[in-house]
Amino acid sequence: MMWRSVRCMKIPSFCWRVLGVFAAMGLAACVVAPDSETKPMGQNVLSSEAIRAAETEPVSFVAQVKPVLEGKCVMCHNRKALPGHMHLESHRAAMLSRALGTFIVPGHPESSPLLGSAGSSHHSVSAMPIVGERLTVEESAILTKWINEGASWPAGAAGTLHIIR
Repeated sequence: MMWRSVRCMKIPSFCWRVLGVFAAMGLAACVVAPDSETKPMGQNVLSSEAIRAAETEPVSFVAQVKPVLEGKCVMCHNRKALPGHMHLESHRAAMLSRALGTFIVPGHPESSPLLGSAGSSHHSVSAMPIVGERLTVEESAILTKWINEGASWPAGAAGTLHIIR
């Protein structure tokens, strides 16, 4: 019954034109080149030595994960910028379960929304970062390996991320 009443409503043609313009603008905003001004191809925040070490040894949170999260994620994902949403300032905060579940699922990178959001589809509107440098292939691989290894995150100062601006 509800559908029938909506379907029969008369909407002026200028409204359809305005809606069409906004829809076109919205679609244009969704199409961002893979290396755009708002989402440029990132540079590694880690040294080549740290990247090589992560390939051959277990990933160290302090030496490899923390610098990536501080350099590319925590500037937006903190309790001040996104109150009530995922923030990465501490292990406790990052592991809280939200409406979408836990963002980091230790041992299961494929089930971790953190990686899905920061994955290879950065040019999509829903992918992270919305604005800023994208994770490099090496950084993404390190985060994936870290989560696969159990996502160990130390307590105290070593496990606290700082907002770098």
